[in-house]
Amino acid sequence: MGLYVDIEKKLPGFSLKVKFNNEKNIIGLLGASGSGKSMTLKFIAGLDTPDRGKIVLNEKVLYDSDKKINIPSRKRKVGFLFQNYALFPNMTVEQNIGFGLQNMDKDKKDKIISEKIDMMKLKDLERRFPSQLSGGQQQRVAIARALAIEPEILLLDEPFSALDTHLRSKMEEQLIHILSNYNGHTVYVSHNRDEIYRICKSIAVINKGKVEAFGDRDYIFKNPPTLSAAQLTGCKNISKVEVIDEHTIEAVDWGCTLKVKDKIENKVSYVGIRAHYLELADDNKSENTFKCCVNYINESPFTVSVYLDGVDEKPYTRTKSLLWEVPKENWIALKKIHQPWNIYIDKDNFFLIE
Repeated sequence: MGLYVDIEKKLPGFSLKVKFNNEKNIIGLLGASGSGKSMTLKFIAGLDTPDRGKIVLNEKVLYDSDKKINIPSRKRKVGFLFQNYALFPNMTVEQNIGFGLQNMDKDKKDKIISEKIDMMKLKDLERRFPSQLSGGQQQRVAIARALAIEPEILLLDEPFSALDTHLRSKMEEQLIHILSNYNGHTVYVSHNRDEIYRICKSIAVINKGKVEAFGDRDYIFKNPPTLSAAQLTGCKNISKVEVIDEHTIEAVDWGCTLKVKDKIENKVSYVGIRAHYLELADDNKSENTFKCCVNYINESPFTVSVYLDGVDEKPYTRTKSLLWEVPKENWIALKKIHQPWNIYIDKDNFFLIE
């Protein structure tokens, strides 16, 4: 039992070609704006139709271009939370929640609405209209409406994009709790890598309409297979590579030579390392250590982004500084150390990209 998607659609600017098979109940679609994430949700929901392909949910075929199957949206048992919530402005909270419960006994319908109002902490708001609600309240109504029909699958399209940072955090916490008690499948769309990581165990990285990585969240973040997958998962240090031998690469943009963990057997084009993995070398470390000076810094409330340039002469031109993100309290001590610094890159912490 799971969700199988294999669809194609020609769109302005690119062709969507998405394929994944998810047995677990939550999958995240991570990609930049306009990459095809939301369109994929619309195809699963039946709100739009691919040019060709197949969509199967829990062994039930929702769409199959070869067999001319295209189940109408209203019969797919899909709960869809739109980015702008899409509440009906002329309906109250309870009317919005009960909208999908047509042709149902009134007592049963009222019971479901009441349960969802209690679940989403909407008590005393039943008679209000969407314009009388805050953004967080509107979102809770939209989630309640999506769950009211007891969907086999929940489709969540950038559900926190309209919320401020504090409210986003609170709603994310509540959504994680709701999903932990939901037995159906969930497809969660976002361009926010931290959000995707916290909510989803499995992810599909989508770039220009194509799935470039699919599988376990931790594995993909540690070993992104493509340049765009590395960028979308938040890697800020990426350099072009020249292979010296089967155990050595030259990171040409950073001006340093690195020994790799495993023997190089395939083509390698780039090397990447997360900005928090850089280290100040101690006296015992020589391999994968090189001298750097601070180019400039960029301070945030709790961290400092330190941009480093190598100082060793190399027979090529460096084009990128190496970014090191450090806690602010560490920076207070770090900035007192005489430069150049010996920066160490642990071979366990960087990854290679073909």
